Parts: sequence; C-alpha cells; structure tokens
Amino acid sequence: MTTRRKFISVLAGAAAWPLCAQAQQAAMPLIGFLGFGFPSPNTDNVAAFRQGLAEAGYVDDRSITIEFRWANNITPLLPGLVADLVRRQADVIVASGAISAALAAKAATSTIPVVFVNGGDPVKYGLVAGLNRPGGNATGLTLLSLGMGGKRLSLLRELIPDATTVGYLSPGSTILTYEEQKSDILASARSLGLQVIVVEASNDRDFEPAFTTLVERGAAALVVAAIPFFSGVPRIRDKILELAARHKIPAIYSNRADAVGGGLMSYGADVVDAHRQLGVQYVGQILKGTKPADLPVQQPTKFELVINLKTAKALGLQIPPVLLVQATEVIE
Repeated sequence: MTTRRKFISVLAGAAAWPLCAQAQQAAMPLIGFLGFGFPSPNTDNVAAFRQGLAEAGYVDDRSITIEFRWANNITPLLPGLVADLVRRQADVIVASGAISAALAAKAATSTIPVVFVNGGDPVKYGLVAGLNRPGGNATGLTLLSLGMGGKRLSLLRELIPDATTVGYLSPGSTILTYEEQKSDILASARSLGLQVIVVEASNDRDFEPAFTTLVERGAAALVVAAIPFFSGVPRIRDKILELAARHKIPAIYSNRADAVGGGLMSYGADVVDAHRQLGVQYVGQILKGTKPADLPVQQPTKFELVINLKTAKALGLQIPPVLLVQATEVIE
C-alpha cells in the first residue's frame, strides 16, 4: 500500500471511529425513570434501583442509560414527561411513586414495557389484569398501602393503651387512594374500639387548622396517610413533623424517612428494597428478553418499624418493650 493510500486509510478509520462509538452508545438499552415525587427524597430509592440493575448485570453509563424525569408531585406534568420518554424510544419505563405515574405510562404506550412500584391496587386501577398474570405491557411491585392503616393503629394502641380517640390526617378526595385508605382506617378503628377524627389537608394552608381540630377534639394520637404528598414533599413532611411536635401528638407515618426526620414511629413496606427488586427482578429480566406479562406482580416481603426514642422522650412517652422488640430500627 502506498503512503498516500495508508494516509487515506488512517483518515477513514479516524472518521469512522466516532460513528462506531455513537452506534455502540445508541445500542445501549435506555431506561426511562418516571418519578412522581422530588429527586432529593428519592436518593436512596434511586441508589437501590441502580444496585438491583447491577445485580442483574446492567451498570448505568456502561451497559445501560437511565433518563430521569421527576413530576415533583404535580400530576398534570406526568403525561408530558412520559411522552418525552416514549419519543426517546425508551426500552423500559419505570414508574415510581403514586399510582398516577404508572397510569400515565400505561396510557402513553401499549408496546414499551412499564414497570411500577406504588401503594395502589394495580388490578383495581387497570394496570394489570391480575397479580399472577398481569397481561399487557405492565407489571411491578405493589406496596400494599391498603391494610397498613390498621397495623399502624394497632401499634399506636400498644403505645397508648388507654387511647379512645385517634386522628387520621387524610389527603383530599382528589387523591386516587383517598377512599380506600380512609375506609381501611375506619374499619380497623371499629374493630379496636377507637373513635377516629378524620382531618383533610390538600395544600399548605390546611395543616395548621387540621392539627388545631385534632387538639380541640382530644385526639390522643395520629395516623398520617400513606401518600407521596405527605412524605415525599420536603416542605410538607417538615410541616407535619413540626406540628406534631408542637402539639405533642404521638404520630405514626408510613415512611422510614419520617421517623428519621423526627417523627415518633413509622411502619410500612421497605420501599428502598422494593426499588432494588424493581431493578434486579423486573427491569433486568425484561432487558434479557422476559415479557412483562410473564412477570407476576409481587407484594412486599420486608416491612420496617422505626421508632425514634429522642422524639418519644420529648413527648414524655415510654416505649413499651413489646414495641422495641418488634422494631427493625431504633433511633437513639
């Protein structure tokens, strides 16, 4: 080969290299992560999701690409966010948080696999045909928010056995799971012989009067509804924690972060581990060729009871040994 031909060959190879690199990058599977809440409260969930993907053999920016879209708890933003992921030809769309995120993803595409994690009933809301046989293009994890209200009431009863009246901080009726969670609390309260004072909060202005009502009506304790608006919006979570502390109302929450942040107790599914499972058992398997319809919807196997002893002391409460034994984490 002449010197000129060698030179042309080298130039051609150099010109082709960026194209090859782009082709390899484009060939990496694209995962669209549609989060209903804010990024900062979901840091641990995202890290666990990445860990699960790594366990399945997929590492972000090396063998996969993840595009994040956050709705910041604004439901009307969801259709536009998921439409963008569809335009980018995501190989899988993950819908994390409120069930409305999963419904938006399901409505946007019937071909791209949708993997969800939320506390709603996926059969009732039409995400899947059945838990064991999802059908269609959606599957995932349901965190069983329904039924947990009764458990939280029981834990409060163990803490304050003489309580006859408890409060329930509920979202407004526009929240999809509003009626389900409220009905669950009322039914559980009847079985325990407790009276429930339901107060609603749909925006920032509602919390002060809601807690005033609880105090005036003699609520001995409080169950906070398991919704992203209460636990996933930092300013709202901080407001609830501050009001519970100010009015010295023992409260139980659904999310570990609430107890870590100063709440008395939290009880619920291990949401962080659920996101790990989402990566390894669902997205990882789908990327390897498994159809969503062949992956049953799973329910949580790990639950967390977190007790904040510092907050208990501030409230003048002694945590019974029976509760401390049940706790998965005790914050000193």
